[in-house]
Amino acid sequence: MKRILFAWLGNTDLNASAGEEKAGLGPIGQAVTLRKFDQVVLLSNHAKATASAYEKWLHALKKVPVKIHYENLSRPNDYEEIYRAAFRVVENTIRESSEKIELIFHLSPGTPAMTAIWIILAKTRFSANLIETSVQDGIRDTKIPFEIAAEFIPDLLREPDKALRDRTAALPPTTSEFSVILHKSRQMAKLIDQAQKVAVRSVPVLIEGESGTGKELLARAIHNASPRRNREFVSVNCGAIPPELVESELFGHKRGSFTGAIADRSGFFARADGGTLFLDEIGELPSGAQVKLLRVLQEGEITPVGSATPKKVDVRIISATNRNLLSETQSGNFREDLFFRLAVIVLQIPALREREGDVGLLIDALWRRLNDEADDLRIPKKVLSTGARNVLLHYSWPGNVRELQNTLTRLAVMSNENTITKAEASGAILGSMNGGRDEILNRRLENGFSLSETLGEVASHYLERALKQAGGNKSSAARLLGMANYQTLKNWLKKYSIPES
Repeated sequence: MKRILFAWLGNTDLNASAGEEKAGLGPIGQAVTLRKFDQVVLLSNHAKATASAYEKWLHALKKVPVKIHYENLSRPNDYEEIYRAAFRVVENTIRESSEKIELIFHLSPGTPAMTAIWIILAKTRFSANLIETSVQDGIRDTKIPFEIAAEFIPDLLREPDKALRDRTAALPPTTSEFSVILHKSRQMAKLIDQAQKVAVRSVPVLIEGESGTGKELLARAIHNASPRRNREFVSVNCGAIPPELVESELFGHKRGSFTGAIADRSGFFARADGGTLFLDEIGELPSGAQVKLLRVLQEGEITPVGSATPKKVDVRIISATNRNLLSETQSGNFREDLFFRLAVIVLQIPALREREGDVGLLIDALWRRLNDEADDLRIPKKVLSTGARNVLLHYSWPGNVRELQNTLTRLAVMSNENTITKAEASGAILGSMNGGRDEILNRRLENGFSLSETLGEVASHYLERALKQAGGNKSSAARLLGMANYQTLKNWLKKYSIPES
């Protein structure tokens, strides 16, 4: 097995290579002289000339192959950048190796943030040994209980939202109206920036996004940040209105205009006059209603059913759909002229699985809210265990924020214990996390995702099934798996440590 030492190149190491007596050999130099390593992989935030000079000095100290990865960090204590760089380097090293590797992470060189990230990676992403060195004590293995590391990770990586947004694309601070939309991902920060710019204009907005992404929440924030904030925000689910009542619901009706119209009734447009009308699931509108809606948008006036007198209205339209409305126009399911009236500004809400870093933030915020409301719900306040939280972090959430919120509510109400277990979290996710094609194909690409581990799960599952179905006959199992021969199966079994019998 190939032993590889990973470390950040620190100032003490550079001082040692420059001959400073106090630095001794430096943490890295001390490690390579006291233990045998087949390779040393260094990450450096220093100038290339400086790191290159150190590489020559280290090679002269001990004849061991050294590879340096130059990482341009904005700050030597930026947890996110350090995490990404270290993970990428370790992952690529493993992928490029033709033999099994024993990973050793050196905690002593570099900044405290670099030390913390090595601990996190060793406890969550890779099976690695941790070492420390000092001039007084030499080199020693470091043991950190998993429970301590796991509880430490969320607080360590969770930076204040404002600081994160300030560092992403130099976006302006979010106004208070949008603070209800919890996020720290770059995708959502960009969306909120666009929405803030749109809010002050009275132009129509089309919001597209999967079900459960929070389209109405965004629409309300836009209204609350607009000059119309003191007037009505009227929300309408177009898909929930019976087709024969759409015109009456939107534009109102006169008494006696149809069976059941026992009195005059104002429609949603009239109620939203001066304010904002939110038309959710706009793609569900029947074609006849689309024609009438287009005329209202063009003329700025409505005519109630059964009336011949139009009435002027001043309404801002924000519409939403979980479909691709442009594709719907091309297929003839939605009027093209209406689409271009509604889609002056189009905002795309990303799915929760695409919002890197937001799931953990939402889990914590929604769980705190449930605990704050525990008395009203007549339930005790509860704690999410680390295992339960990890289950929730790794799920792909096809139902987006709504599914996450419902799952957390289910856990808070149904659990009999004060601490939510991993098993309870798995059981609370409807549709089961196990064995679903969606779960394999749509896992989140962070919070512990590993392509090699995922492929290993799939391979191990089918290898074990084939062996069982073939009654342990490896030639038959190879044929079941579409493998060329018995030897190919043996190689796969060896790769994934599956017993042949």
